[in-house]
Formats: sequence, structure tokens, C-alpha cells
Amino acid sequence: MSIRKLSSREVYRNAWLRVREDEIERDNGERGVYGVVDKDDCAVIIPIEGERVYLVEQFRYTVQGRYMEFPQGGWETANVDPEELARGELKEETGLVAEKMEYLGMMYIAYGFANQRQHVFLATGLTQGEKDPDPEEHDLVVKSVTIAEFEEMIREGKIPDVCTLAAWGTYKVKRKK
Repeated sequence: MSIRKLSSREVYRNAWLRVREDEIERDNGERGVYGVVDKDDCAVIIPIEGERVYLVEQFRYTVQGRYMEFPQGGWETANVDPEELARGELKEETGLVAEKMEYLGMMYIAYGFANQRQHVFLATGLTQGEKDPDPEEHDLVVKSVTIAEFEEMIREGKIPDVCTLAAWGTYKVKRKK
């Protein structure tokens, strides 16, 4: 290991995340401080029915804009079953229930400063039910587009969400096998 933690202290906490500062020493003897965001696991779901994908559009406060992305999120609970989480997020945000959930893999969202893992699922055999959004998702809009339209949106830069882009890339690579 090239960085050793000397001490750690929590500097901020809310219901969604914790921030800590770790005093570190690099293998060259230089000391410093590393800021780390601790977040529980989350899931991103690729809902596909035939030649259509489902997206959600919502306002993202941090970047002050509305964007389309795959359904995704977490429950701020440690050790939750990834498939249970994915099924729950899909139902909450879209009302969709999947007959099949295929696990495509795990990725870190932003491991330069956060340790959150995101589990990627493909949802198929979809049945429409009632949405059950969280209070923060009151303005969430569900949209269905063709795969061709979705990929054109990516090419045009209309989908800037890294989790959606990485999930789609994972899906495409896995399908080539």
C-alpha cells in the first residue's frame, strides 16, 4: 500500500452520507489529509422492454438542472441485498416490476473521493405498477425511448450522468460475449 492512514475523524454526517478527514502518510514519508465521503451501496437499473428503455428525468440540485438517467439510488442502509435494492428503486421511481433482474456487475461511482459502490442490473419482463417516489423525487418523470433514441441522446451529450453511461457501457460489453 502506498498510503497509510494515521488517524481519522468524522467532520460531517447527514442521513445520506458521512465525510471524514484521514491524516495520511505516503510511502515517500510525505504526510497529508485525505477527504473521504462514505456512502452506502446503491444500484442503477437498466429497464429494457423490447427495443425500448425506461429513463427517469429529475432535477439534480448539485448541478441545477433536469436530466434523464436510468433509475438509480440507495436506501442509506448498510448491507442491503443489491437485487432487493434494485427492485425497490425501480418500483419507487418508475412503478415498474421486473420479472427478471440480471446482475451485470459493480462499479465505484467516484473513488477519487467516495467509497460508494453501485450495483448494475438489467431489468426485463417489465410490468407497470404504481410509483412510490421518495419526497425528494416528487417531480420525477418517467420516459420510455427507443434504444436508438437513447444512444442518439448519448452521442448528443444529452445524458451526462456517469452512472447511466457506465451502466450502458457495461451492458453493451456484456452483450458482445
